[in-house]
This record gives sequence, structure tokens and C-alpha cells, in this order.
Amino acid sequence: MEHFKQALSEAVAEAAGMSPDEVFPLFEVPPKRSLGDLAFPCFSLARRMRKAPPAIASDLEGKVDLPDFVERVVSAGPYLNFRIAPEALCRTVLGEVRARGEAFGNSSVGGDRVVVVDYSSPNISKHLAFHHIRSTMIGQSLVRLHRASGWKTVGINHLGDWGTTFGKLMVAVSSWTEGDFLGRATLKDLNDLYVRFHREAQTDAGLEDRARAWFKRLEEGDAEATRMWKAFREISLEAFDRVYGKLGVSFDHVIGESFFLDRLDETVERVASAGLLEESEGAQVVPLEAEGLPPGLLRKKDGATLYLTRDLAAAIYRRERFGFDRALYVTDAGQSLHFKQLFAVLRRLGFDAADDMHHVPFGVLLMGGQKGGSRRGEVVLLERVLDEAAERTLAMIEEKNPDLPRKEEVARAVGVGAVVFNDLKNKRIKDVRFRWEEVLNLEGDSGPYVQYAFVRACGIFRKHGGPPPAEADLSRLEEEEELELVQRIGRFPETVRRACETFEPSVVAQHLLDLSAAFHRFHHKHRVLSDDAALTDARLMLVDGARTTLRRGLDLLGIEAVEEM
Repeated sequence: MEHFKQALSEAVAEAAGMSPDEVFPLFEVPPKRSLGDLAFPCFSLARRMRKAPPAIASDLEGKVDLPDFVERVVSAGPYLNFRIAPEALCRTVLGEVRARGEAFGNSSVGGDRVVVVDYSSPNISKHLAFHHIRSTMIGQSLVRLHRASGWKTVGINHLGDWGTTFGKLMVAVSSWTEGDFLGRATLKDLNDLYVRFHREAQTDAGLEDRARAWFKRLEEGDAEATRMWKAFREISLEAFDRVYGKLGVSFDHVIGESFFLDRLDETVERVASAGLLEESEGAQVVPLEAEGLPPGLLRKKDGATLYLTRDLAAAIYRRERFGFDRALYVTDAGQSLHFKQLFAVLRRLGFDAADDMHHVPFGVLLMGGQKGGSRRGEVVLLERVLDEAAERTLAMIEEKNPDLPRKEEVARAVGVGAVVFNDLKNKRIKDVRFRWEEVLNLEGDSGPYVQYAFVRACGIFRKHGGPPPAEADLSRLEEEEELELVQRIGRFPETVRRACETFEPSVVAQHLLDLSAAFHRFHHKHRVLSDDAALTDARLMLVDGARTTLRRGLDLLGIEAVEEM
């Protein structure tokens, strides 16, 4: 569709006395295809032309020198609506899909610039809880979207592997376990000890003091404390990797907060040398009142550093190591203040990439209407939800299609994909409510609904018994359902770029829902395989375009597309 927008931008710009670059971003897609394929709103011209937008649209209707592909132009209120000739629409869109194949939707707008995406970032010794799916899958999708848009991507898992939590676990291991506990322990064992520590600390005030003492030993390099800390880390990473494998998630760079410990003094000194550091009640802070923010605390009275100190060190390191042009931090909205402070301090330091660093916030995930807490042992495990999704999907397959080959693999792909799609389908800043009856609904706004559209498309080719035709008479595609489907396919590349630039995977998810609905309407009303060979070839090319687009979209969301279900 961008090909058409560019040509129309030049035509409208000439008639309106504007530049094509001004006109191009103003084009919209009408809410109903009956209004046209593309619409130019005239609101922005009202002041320049000293006319009401409807009058401007009416005037432009007779002045625009229409490209050959335009079937008609009609002014409707403040809009100038363009209908593209069906054959030109189908030839351009489906030709592009055929030419690009699995690269359909990709672009070079990133220009090989580098983006680092910080996502997932769980705490060592704690479970990957269900709520971790938010950062993990939003981040993974943003990596894929940027890669598809021509960026060089670096996905970073910034582990929480330092802090007094480890002192608490050291108290627990030394007090309540025997033998080579850490040689056989699982992440569940560590989490159970963490919960027990907080329960017993309610009646034994000395436990917190002992935990601080153990953590001090770790900071000082004590051999026994370091041995336990390394074991906590190894046990956790093994469990994390198992869950990431089920999600199909991978990282380019896995690193913990501990990596930056020997850079913290240098970082604080850099801030001090820039004249930004002040003392406040014994602590070292960066005043940020001019930015409308509370002071950024870099070192407490006792000399301890904080998240802000470590994130400053990490940002400087990443700039040096990767030379990034854009940096994204995918965390919950509750950390917004922290990142405002981080970016403000970096700007005041003269950090040249500070304006290209972005916090990508998201809402909370609610299961049963509430969010669990790891200290109370109420956390819902991400792995358990993924396994249950596969089990529930397998039960559906056993009921509806028991002879399906590789049904366990299909059940896992569809079930896990359903959980992921449920997380990504709404704007990320919104809270996500998880209900099994919605997540696995074949007829709702769900992952299985999109998967089923892809399965139907694949089924047509299995029945056809051959590949898509090398060429077809696309003038045979003239039914409204066919042209609506072509238009949805044609909007996919622009959708990918918009999702990338707004850091919003839901844009792709919603497009897939619209595309699936259009495909189901087409499939319901029209036969693809018939005695009319020319019509069959044209419709096979259309189905192949839909199939390719659905698979590409699911992949950008981190969801495996299955050919049968």
C-alpha cells in the first residue's frame, strides 16, 4: 500500500501546494473499504487555505491529477477518498508478497543502526513468575520487529544477581540445610528457603542482621559466600533456560548486575567530576529538581550503591561495547520514575545517546484478579501456565482431531502461542487479565483464532496438492471479500514499521486479528478450488499471500505457526 500512498502523495501535494513529504504521513485507511482504499484528511490545510476542510476536499477532488491505478476519487466531508483499481491493487500487493516471500514486511528503515533491548531480567534465586512473560515477550517481539525493520539488534537479559536477597539465602542454607544441599537443589528449593526466611524473620529479628553480615562477606570476596552465590546463579540460569526454551526466547547477551560492581566507583567519580554530585544527609545524590524529579541517589550513607548507580554503569558500558543508537528498557510502568532519573542524569553528563534511550513500560498481569508475591510464596509459575496451556490444548485436539500427527508438539505450539498472544494483543500499557476461556477460544480475539486462519490456508494447499501458481490472472479477483483481504495483506509492511517505531507489538497482533477475520470471511463465502482454472490460480495466489503474512506476523510476535491443529 505504501507504493500507492507515495504516488498519491505526489499528486495531492501538487494540487494542494504542499510537498509530498508533508502529505505522505497524513494518509489514512478508511474504517470501511466501501469508502475507499486510502483517504486524505484535509484538516491540516484549513488554516493554510482559509477554508473549511469539507470545502477543501471538494475542491481537491477536481484538481488532483490521478495516477493510472486510481479507479475513482470522492470527497466525503473533510476527507478525499481514493479507490484503487482492483487489478492494480492485487497485482502490486500479491506481487510484492511473491517477490519478498518470508522477507515480506521487512524494510531497511533502521539503516543498520544498533538497538539494544533490555528485557525479561529476572532475579536470581527466584522463580520465573507468570508476570515475567510481559517483559520477556514484549522485549522479544521488539527485537524481532527492529530486526525486520533493518536494525542491528542486541537482546540483553540483565539479571538481578546482587543484593541482600543473597545474604538471606546464605542464612537459610547455612541454618536449615544439610550436606551438599546446593549440589542437588532446584530453583524451587531456593524459593522455598526465601519464603521461609521471611516467615521466620517476623519473629526472629536477628535473621535480618545475619543476612546483612553474610552479604557483606560476599561483597568482600569471602570464599564460602562466593561459592554459595555462584551456585544460586547456576541453579537459577538452568531453570530460566528451560522456560525460555519453551517460549522460543533467546538473548544475545546475558549479564548480571554483579558484572558492573568494579565499575561503580568509576561511574560515581565520573558524575562527581562533572560537578553533578552533592551530599545530602551523608548520601551522594544528583539534584534533579530542574527536571521536575526527586534527587537521584547514587550512594547511600553507608556507601552502598543502588539500582541507579548500576544502571548508569550499564548504560555507559553498553554504549562502549555495542555503540548503540537506540536503547530500550522493557519493564513495568512502576519503574517509570527510575528511568526518568537515569536518562536525566545521563543527559546532564553529556551522554551522547541519552535522547535515544527509552523506557518501554507495561501494565500488570492479573490472574484471578490479582498479582502474587514471591515473599509470600503466592507466585504463579510461568512454566506451569505454559505446561497447562499445552495440556488444555491437547485435550481439545483429542476431542476434535484425535488422529492429528505430532499432536503433542502442535498442542504445545498452539497453547504457548495462545498465552503469548493474549499478552501481546492489547496495548502494552494496559493491564492484562488472564482467563483460560478467552485465551484458548477459537472464535474470539485469540492466538488460536489467528492460528486457525493459517491452518485453513495451509489446508487449501494440501487439498490442492501443489505449490502456488507461478503466475495468475489477478483481474479475476473482484469480489469484495477478496479485495478486502488483499488490502489487509498490503497494509502489513506499514504495520510492522509502525509497531517498531511505537514499541508496540499489539499493532501487529491486532492486524493479524483483522487479517484473520478477513480471511475467514473470504473462505466462508468463496470456493478456492474449482473447475475454473484461471479463477482457482488467482485465489490460490491470494491464499498464499494471506498464509505468508500470517506466518510472518506470528513470527514477529514470537509465536510458532502450525500447519494443522
